[in-house]
Amino acid sequence: MSTPGHLNPSQRLHLLTSCQYADKLLAEIEATLATSRSKSPFPKFKPDISPAQAKVVEDYIARMRARLVRILDSQGVPIPAPHVGSVHSIRVTLGFVDIAFDECRPRRMAGYGELADNAAVEIAGIVDEMRGIVSRLDSYLAQGQSADLEQRLRRLEEAGGDIAVVQALERAINQHGLVEFRPALATIVERLETSAFEIAVFGRVSSGKSSLLNHIVGRDLLPVGVNPVTAVPTRLAYGPEPRATAWFADRKPEQFGVERLAEFVSERHNPANQRHVTRIVVELPADRLREGVVYVDTPGLGSLATSGAAETRAYLPRCDLGVVLIDAGSTLTGDDLATIQNLYAAGIPASVLLSKADLLTPADRDRALEYVGGHIRSDLGLELPVHAISIKAECSGLLEKWLDTEILPLYGRHAELARQSLNRKIGALRLGVEAALQARLKRSGPGIDMGKVRELETEIRTAAGKIAEARTASIEVADALRECADGVIETAASHLIDAWGAGAGVTGQGFIRNKLEQGAAAKAAEIVAAIEEAAASAGNALASAASALALENGPERDELLGVLKNMPRFDLGNLEIEVGPSRAAALLGRRWALARVERRIGAQAGDQIAAAVGIYSRLLQSWVRKTFTELQERFDSFADAYRAHLDRMAANKTGVADEQAVHDDLAAL
Repeated sequence: MSTPGHLNPSQRLHLLTSCQYADKLLAEIEATLATSRSKSPFPKFKPDISPAQAKVVEDYIARMRARLVRILDSQGVPIPAPHVGSVHSIRVTLGFVDIAFDECRPRRMAGYGELADNAAVEIAGIVDEMRGIVSRLDSYLAQGQSADLEQRLRRLEEAGGDIAVVQALERAINQHGLVEFRPALATIVERLETSAFEIAVFGRVSSGKSSLLNHIVGRDLLPVGVNPVTAVPTRLAYGPEPRATAWFADRKPEQFGVERLAEFVSERHNPANQRHVTRIVVELPADRLREGVVYVDTPGLGSLATSGAAETRAYLPRCDLGVVLIDAGSTLTGDDLATIQNLYAAGIPASVLLSKADLLTPADRDRALEYVGGHIRSDLGLELPVHAISIKAECSGLLEKWLDTEILPLYGRHAELARQSLNRKIGALRLGVEAALQARLKRSGPGIDMGKVRELETEIRTAAGKIAEARTASIEVADALRECADGVIETAASHLIDAWGAGAGVTGQGFIRNKLEQGAAAKAAEIVAAIEEAAASAGNALASAASALALENGPERDELLGVLKNMPRFDLGNLEIEVGPSRAAALLGRRWALARVERRIGAQAGDQIAAAVGIYSRLLQSWVRKTFTELQERFDSFADAYRAHLDRMAANKTGVADEQAVHDDLAAL
């Protein structure tokens, strides 16, 4: 039996590859047409083709492609399906874009010639700025089809939802490129789709969040421990059968038994969220879980697992009620106050709990409640009741009282409360979008000082560069500390020799311990100074930009310096050293005496000191990374908005802004 066209397999393959190559060349022609019309600052071709010519070329390309399909069909040659997804290809290309900017870091630029100090700082800021944009776009693409907010809103509208304001916000954000508002919009759309009332539990590491939720659901479900244990927010919802579902950034969702939960949420089994889990929902037929009410266990704030703490800060605006746990065995911290403040800034009510109240006597408990409530009142200006709770049997009445009076009454009103919370979120987003559009109108036209725009951009980039340089320098100092055990011993020995020379008869471990700790503290002080300088510079740049742009959402005084907290301390453990002066060594001179004391200290505790210095170096590195992650997040939360304003000012200068469209969108809002 003959095949269409009577071609053998090799001939059909040659025809297919020729057609594929021709189509590739046609795609290059299309790219040439697109490039000639693009706004690229680096055009490859002159825009010397007229619109009429471009239309004719496009028509001919369409005709050739249609003819190619018919030719292959007539010869019985099937057209192979594509194997590579567009999103995957774009994300791979973004990876190379990220590498391209990383190759511009000051240390790499120095290979092309000496780089001035001020230029190096600005270049570091430019690299961080551009890599941040690449990272946000990659994160958006990683969400897949769920990121198509317009399509999701259309489905909600078809289902009868009243979403006119949200649709108007989505149109304005998309039409005017207000990408800084997309995360808030995505949160609102997600809440419209679920309509659940979310009670999120926040607190520092080991404050009792997971234990509290385990008590509420009546089983040991969530992992607990003294180390950071929760890598991603975990939702607990009612379901007829126990089951858990995890969503990932790079693959399809996976269902698993609830007994495997620790594999996905614990820092031990999923360090720094290496599995790229984006969301976990656990369904249980628990008495205290009701339809429409969801509890959320969040990563611990202040954790050295910085990815978990970042997940918590990113989740803050999403919940409807924030339950903030403060460890009765510890004390109120800046993280606790910042969490409460951020909740109220996002329009979310908070309930404050003093956890592990069984550790305190009734009198101490009352004093602790008054202390916490007083600080919230004086530091934040909020009048919030603070409740003491404990999961221990002897004090369980405290927890039951809080649940009965504060939480259970919300169950019957969850739908109404969820609507109120959603309206607050929509209102906050609406105000932000309106302000951005009005700023665009105010700054459109010929009166824009582009010199000032460039000056502000340079200030922000320089501040970002100083943060990047301080981060690198601080990590290097912390890393170098592990090799400094001998230097620390030498410094302590030198101080001991000086003390003897001054007539002090010190020989005990207290003096030596103090000098060893001072040696390690000197390195830590270098890091603190670098952070303070970078934070102060960043704060000044942000304040200057906010003032010049007439924006009200500027940083509070010393807000960025608030990242300096909970620095680890150098711990030598039980150190036992006895070193006394030697008359023979003294006669031979200071060098001999110093060498003798160093040998004595090294022989008695050299290994212990080296181990302690190594541990402190690792702790300090983790703390540095965590602190700079938080500093960068606080800086970017303001800087990204300012950069967006500056971008719009520059676009308006070149006549890109459509003033009528802005007026129309403001009217729609």
